Formats: sequence, structure tokens, C-alpha cells
Amino acid sequence: MHILLRFFRVYPWQSALMLLALLLAGVAEGVSLSALLPLLSLALEQGSRKEATDAEASAQGDGGLEEMVRNALETIGLTPGIGVLLVIVMLGIVVKNLLLLAARKQIGYTAAQVTTDLRLSLLRAVLASRWEYFIRQPAGRMANAMTTEAMRASEAYIYGTTMIARCIEAVVYIIVALLISWQATLAALGAGLLVLVVTYALVRMSRRAGKRQTKLLKSLLGRLTDTLQSVKPLKAMGREDLADEVMAAETTKLNRALQKEVFSKAVLQAIQEPMFVGLIAIGIYVALVLWEVPASTMLMLALLLGRIMAQMGKIQRWYQKMVTAESAFWSIDETTREAQETREISSGTLPPRFERAIELRDVDFSYGEKAVLRQACLLIPKGSLIALTGPSGAGKTTIVDLITGLLQPQRGAILIDGVDLKEIDLRQWRRKIGYVPQENLLLHDDIFHNVTLGDPKLDESDAEYALRAAGAWDFVSELREGMHSVVGERGAGLSGGQRQRIMIARALVHRPDLLILDEATSALDPKSEAAICDTLKQLAGQLTVLTISHQTALVDIADRIFRLQDGQLVPVGHGIDRRSASEQ
Repeated sequence: MHILLRFFRVYPWQSALMLLALLLAGVAEGVSLSALLPLLSLALEQGSRKEATDAEASAQGDGGLEEMVRNALETIGLTPGIGVLLVIVMLGIVVKNLLLLAARKQIGYTAAQVTTDLRLSLLRAVLASRWEYFIRQPAGRMANAMTTEAMRASEAYIYGTTMIARCIEAVVYIIVALLISWQATLAALGAGLLVLVVTYALVRMSRRAGKRQTKLLKSLLGRLTDTLQSVKPLKAMGREDLADEVMAAETTKLNRALQKEVFSKAVLQAIQEPMFVGLIAIGIYVALVLWEVPASTMLMLALLLGRIMAQMGKIQRWYQKMVTAESAFWSIDETTREAQETREISSGTLPPRFERAIELRDVDFSYGEKAVLRQACLLIPKGSLIALTGPSGAGKTTIVDLITGLLQPQRGAILIDGVDLKEIDLRQWRRKIGYVPQENLLLHDDIFHNVTLGDPKLDESDAEYALRAAGAWDFVSELREGMHSVVGERGAGLSGGQRQRIMIARALVHRPDLLILDEATSALDPKSEAAICDTLKQLAGQLTVLTISHQTALVDIADRIFRLQDGQLVPVGHGIDRRSASEQ
């Protein structure tokens, strides 16, 4: 039930409206049911003397509710005849269903809002988290949380609120039944609770199955994401069967958990009904044969006690569904809290001014016990093209992450025009940076969206400027739909050089002051690489370029070259051949 309290705290007024509608619907049904007893009594009398019937009912102690209804109607000037009672019954049913419609609509709207809010909360928490946290998270885990877990969490809300609706209906039936015969009602409640206790083991089975599903879906979708990203090399090496075996094993485990859930739900529903019906049958026999309850009262009691039993069964089944799905909510909630606890905190408030140079001054940085940079120094004058070289794992990308503020130095400082990056507003600084990674990150969308990333502030003229600056306009303009041509999955409809130019255009579209290329040409053929270098030459002077590369073409066009070795940046002087320096 803790999950419902959590939902009600987050959505107080929506929950209040829903509960009010359900309560009023219960009152309307109570009025309708109350009018049904005298209606049944009148129908069964069929002209017999009302006084005798009333006396008999009074003798049995079961005419209290009927007498209350008759007196209430007479007080407001209505004769408790068949017509009036039928109208009351019908009005009660109509009002009840209108109120239930309002309650169900509110439940549906709130459930949709639950899904949206959970997804947005997780997305915002992850995007705002520190880079060190982000890179440790499996993409499949986040995808599963955003889709499956968010949807199952909203289902838990629907199941829980539906259970509350059933509880309110059951309370109404119990109140009316108590007014007719409190002895029979209490006996029925005791028997019904006994059935719920006996069958509660099936609810626990569903809860365990739900937790197992949540855990397996995390693992399965994580592996699925990794596998889909590696399909090409797997197929090229004829090893896709290995991925199939792993995925099949995970899917089989998930299937077993689903089977347990289905089994527990089916068994619960299958055994509840005969147990409740048996109890009602025994109650009717005792009431008619041993207690000699009047027929009209017995019919009303049978109707009410039957509904009470049915509602108790439904309450338990909806509760079973809720506990099966609620583990997904706690899982996505935990993931969101983890991300929020690692939120990137920037105390800097100064607007960035990049008019002279970027400087790394005596920077130390380590990943755990592994030292990457030791008193590293680097000066990047504005308008220059700087190349960083060095062996893999030396820390070249770490330098980029430090300059962009994704990582913080453990010692030393990153200075922008002499101002420590810690004092600068990081978001404003990053908006001055264009970044081109080594990986192909094109979306399965058109070129325009790939360049602008859906930024509403950018239009086609901005995209055209970026495509021209990146040297991509010639081939883009020849496409049948121009910049609105779809590039395919990960840009499969374009060549490697064309994809890289689209990536450069994306980095240039917001007119940055600093362009960073992280091994951006490593996968290109010499001709495509030469074309990219020509583009960078044309950009030289217009903006500052920092490139990480082992490729000789990029090194040859650089104004200055620094080789990273033993944690320090060593400038490659004029007496050292640039080509040999980049190949070492």
C-alpha cells in the first residue's frame, strides 16, 4: 500500500477528485440499493396486507432498513410505491455510473501523467548527472526504465486505484447489509476474510514473480541493446549464434517468471468463486430454513452478500495485480534517485569570455589509483588549430573532458582567458563548443534534424550554413529531398566521409568558438580524410580547433602539436618531424 500513499502525495488534487467521485458514486449506489428492499417487498406482497407483512418483518428484526426508507420518502412527501421506488433505483444507478465515469477518466489521465512524469524525471536526472556516473550506466538499463518500468508503474497506479474503488463499493454494500441484518453480514465478512487469508499465498507468489520480471527485464534489455549495436561484427564473423544463446537463456528465465504470474492469477480467480458461492449457499440455507427470514429480506441479503463476496475477491485480485507491477515503480524510482544524487554541481556564475586562450595549468587527474595527467600544461590560443597525439589510453580524451567541464582536475586549473573554469557558468561555456566524437551518432531521421537536433531556434538557413561550412552542401543538395532526406539507421544511407561531414555540421550549426574533434577521421579513407582537412583549413582563423588524432593529415595542418606521454603534454618542436611524432 506504500506505493499508493506515494502516488497520492505526488498527485494530491487528482487523487482527491478521484476519491470524491468514488465516494459520491458509492452514496448513489447506496441510495439505489436502499430503495430496492421496499421495492422487492411490494413486488412480493402482490396485494397481501402490508400490516401483516410489516409485523412479520418486525418480529424477525429485519425490517429496519425498509421502514427507514418508507419513513424518509413519506417525510419528503413521496408515497413509497413501485413507481417512485423504481425511479429512485434508476436515478441512483445513472448518477453512480456518471460519477464512476468521472473517476475512471481521472484515473486514466493521472496514470498517463505518472508515465510521463517518471520518464521525464529519469531523463532529466540522468542528463544532469556527473559524467563519471553517466558513462557507467548501461544504455539498456535506461531504455528499460524509460519504457517498460514507467509503463508498468502507471499500471500499478491503475490497479491500486481500481482496488480502492472496489473497496468503496464493498463498504457501501456492507453498510446497507448491516442495516438489514448485522448478524448475517458479520458472519459473511468473517467467512470472506477467511477465504482471503487462505488464498493470500498466491498474492505473495505474484509479488515475487513481479520482482523477478523487473530484474530480468533490466538484464535482458541491457543485453539486447548491446547485441543490436554489435550485430554487424557478429554476423561478419558468423558468431550471431552466441548472441542468440545468451538472449534465449535470458528470455527463458523471463518466461518462467511470467508463467508464475499467470498461474497465480488464474488459480486465485479459479478457487475464489466456488469458495464464495459455497459460503453464500450455506448462508441462504441457514437464513431461509433455520432463521425463517422473509423472502424479500432474504433476496436483498443474498444480493448484497453476493456483491460483498464478489467485491472482496476483486479487491484481492486487483491488489495482486498491483503488487506484481509495483516493483517496476520502485526500480525506476531507485534509478532516478541514484542519478539525482550524482547531480553535476556547478558553482560558477561568470559568463564565459573566450577572446585570448584556453590554458591547462599544472593539471593532475587520476581514475582511481591510475594517474593519467601529472602537472600537464597546454596553451590553446584563440583561432589556432592544435593537435594532440599519443598512444591509446594516454589521456587525450580526458583532456577534452576537462576542457568541456565534464571532468574536474584533482589539482591545477583549467583557465579560459585567465579565469578558472570552476568560476564560469558551465552550460554557457559548453554552448560555445562544437564537439565531433569518433563514434557515428547520426539519428534515423533526415539531415536537417541530424544537424539541428530539433532545436526550435534553428531553421533551414542555419542548417545550410553549417552544411556549407562542413563541406557537405554539395552532396546534400544533390539528394532528391535535399536536407530533408532520411539518412537511415546510424546514417547507413551515407558514406563514411559524408556521415562525418554531417557530424561536423552538427557541431558548427550553433556557431561555436571552439571546435573539438576526438579521433573524428580515424575510420575514414585517405580521400575522405583529406577532404575533412581541407574543410578545417577553411575554418582556420574563424574558430579555434582542437583535434585528437593519430592521422598524419590532421597533424600536418595543425599550428601546434602536443604529444601526451607519461601524463605530460610535450610540444613537438620545429626540429622534430610532425609525421614521425604522430606515428610514435
